[in-house]
Amino acid sequence: MTSSLFETKDYPIFFEDLGFRALDESIRNSGYSGIFVLVDEHTFENCWPILHQRLSVVEGAHIIQTPSGEENKNLSSCETIWRQLLYLGADRKALLINLGGGVITDMGGFAAATFKRGIDFIHIPTTLLAQVDASVGSKLGIDFEGGKNQIGLFEHPRAVLICSDFLKTQSKRPFLSGFAEVVKHGLIAKTDLWQKCQSISFNDPKELSALIYESIEIKNDFVERDPRDKGARHALNFGHTIGHALESHFLTDSDELPLLHGEAVAAGMIMESYLSYRKAGLTHEELDSITHYLFSLFGGVSLSESDFSDLLDWMRSDKKNAVGEIRFCLLPKIGSNKVGISVSDELITSAMEYYIARSTMELKEAH
Repeated sequence: MTSSLFETKDYPIFFEDLGFRALDESIRNSGYSGIFVLVDEHTFENCWPILHQRLSVVEGAHIIQTPSGEENKNLSSCETIWRQLLYLGADRKALLINLGGGVITDMGGFAAATFKRGIDFIHIPTTLLAQVDASVGSKLGIDFEGGKNQIGLFEHPRAVLICSDFLKTQSKRPFLSGFAEVVKHGLIAKTDLWQKCQSISFNDPKELSALIYESIEIKNDFVERDPRDKGARHALNFGHTIGHALESHFLTDSDELPLLHGEAVAAGMIMESYLSYRKAGLTHEELDSITHYLFSLFGGVSLSESDFSDLLDWMRSDKKNAVGEIRFCLLPKIGSNKVGISVSDELITSAMEYYIARSTMELKEAH
C-alpha cells in the first residue's frame, strides 16, 4: 500500500482520499484571496466534477479554460490565462490550481509563477504522464518556435495531488504515453522497476498506484540531487533528446499526425539504447530486450531517411547540448546511467537506421 503523503524537500505530494482531505485543510488554512482552477475542455468535463465533489474548498472557485493539446502550450495561451486572472480580480494572494495533464501543469505553473511576479499554484495532474513526470521537479514552461519547452523557469508548486480516479478518464493511447516515463525511470535507475513494468496488470489499481509512487520516488531523487538541472538530473533526459526531436518534427514538419510525448520518448529510448550499446556498454541482449518490449507496447513511428536531416537539426537545439555537441544520457546497463555523452551525427544516423530496420522486423513478427 502506498502512503497518503510523499514529502519532497520543498513541497508535499498528496495521494488519494487522505490526500484530498489534507490538501483541503491546507488550502483552507492558507487565507487565499481567491481560488482559480485552470482546465481544458476535457478536464472540465471529466475531471472537474471529481475535484468539485472531493475538494470542498473549490466551491465557488473561478474556472479558467484553455484549449487542450501541445500545439496550444504557447505564449498566446499564457496571455489568455493572465488576461482571465486580471479580469477575474486575481491578486498576489490568489491560488491557481492546475487540473490537467502535462500541458496544463507546465503552462499553468509558468503562468502562475510569472503573474504579478508569482502567485501560489498547485498541480493536480490528471494523466499518468503528468503524475509521474510533469508535476514533479518544478520545471515550468511553454513551447516556442516549434521547440519543446524553450521558454520557462524553475518554481515549486505549493503542493501536488495524485489521484488514480482521474486516470479512469484517460483513453488507452495517452495512458500508455505516460507509462513510457515509468519505463524510463526503471531503465535509468532501478532494474526492479523495469522488470515490474514488463509484468504489470494495468487493470489492477493497487499495482498501478504502487508503480506510480515508486516512479515519483525515483524522479524526486534525481531532482533533489540536482535541482537546477546541471548534471545528475540529465539522466531524466534518456530517450528525450531524440524523442523531443521527433515530437517537434511531427508537430511542425510532417504531414503525419502529431506524436504523443510518450510515443516519441519510447522511440527515442529505442534509438538511445542503440547508442548505449555502441558507446556505453549496454549489452546486445539488453538492447534487444528494450527494443522488443517498447515496440510491443507502443508500435513504431513512421520514419524514413528523408527525415534524418531535420531530426538532427532539432537535436542540435536540445537544451542539454554544449560546445556544439549533441549530448545524451546513455545506459551502461539497465538500471544505471551516464550523462553528458557526446555522439556524432554519423552514429545518431546509425541509430535511426537501426530503428527503421527493427520496426520493419517487429511488424513482420507481430503478423
